[in-house]
Amino acid sequence: VQLQASGGGLVQVGGSLRLSCAASGRTARKYVMGWFRQSPGKEREIVAAISRDGGLTYYVDSVKGRFTISRDNAGNTLYLRMDDLKPDDTAIYYCAAKQARWSTLQLDTPYDYWGQGTLVTVSS
Repeated sequence: VQLQASGGGLVQVGGSLRLSCAASGRTARKYVMGWFRQSPGKEREIVAAISRDGGLTYYVDSVKGRFTISRDNAGNTLYLRMDDLKPDDTAIYYCAAKQARWSTLQLDTPYDYWGQGTLVTVSS
């Protein structure tokens, strides 16, 4: 599966953005999908993940209550709605996919496919 992330940009503190990740090549419903981010000098971290059926989600503590991950399997698209953005959210955001069982997140297994990243900059 090929992944193409988009939607990044420059936003002020407290603002909102919605990232999109278009999947092609194979149907997205076969994969658990997630959003990761990496900022300069820091390790890449998982931000959010969603199960194949969309029924299970995971968020890193720092974004809980502010970010929402969702997916449109019919449209082969993954989303990340980001509200109340903070300067610490500044990073390159990557979407990723991995094969997994239905209705699971399998948080301890690695992701197999990665998009190219989209830059989010939150200015104060």
